[in-house]
Amino acid sequence: MRVAVTYDIASGEIFQHFGRTEYFKFYDIEDGKITDSKVASTDGQGHGALAWLLQGVGADTLICGGIGGGAQSALSQVGITLYGGVTGSADEAVNRLIAGTLEYDPNVVCNHHHDHGDGDCGHHHQEDGEGCCGHHHDHDEGGCCHD
Repeated sequence: MRVAVTYDIASGEIFQHFGRTEYFKFYDIEDGKITDSKVASTDGQGHGALAWLLQGVGADTLICGGIGGGAQSALSQVGITLYGGVTGSADEAVNRLIAGTLEYDPNVVCNHHHDHGDGDCGHHHQEDGEGCCGHHHDHDEGGCCHD
């Protein structure tokens, strides 16, 4: 099994916007153990092209934060199992996947209008600071779906 995780190289955490991830961390898993891991750049590819990139490197599973319906469809077409809506450490998420304890959102979707200049996952924020995930965010702090 080869698991890909959207990866924030600075923090080691799961990057929260699939279509804008600059890196994936790949984990090779055999007999319930991680046998190898490496970080690879997306080379500026985004959104739908990422599904083909993942297929090309033999990934069969993806762990990520937010992801849109089009990207989910592209992943499904190439046979990649999706675990979306996951936050925290990439390494810990993969260990939880192996253990069967990974918490994820099977209905995760980023279906809001995307204005790619707004600095987050494309969601518009309400005046009260409520973000795309329904949690309150100060405008200068990152949230569950901010870059």
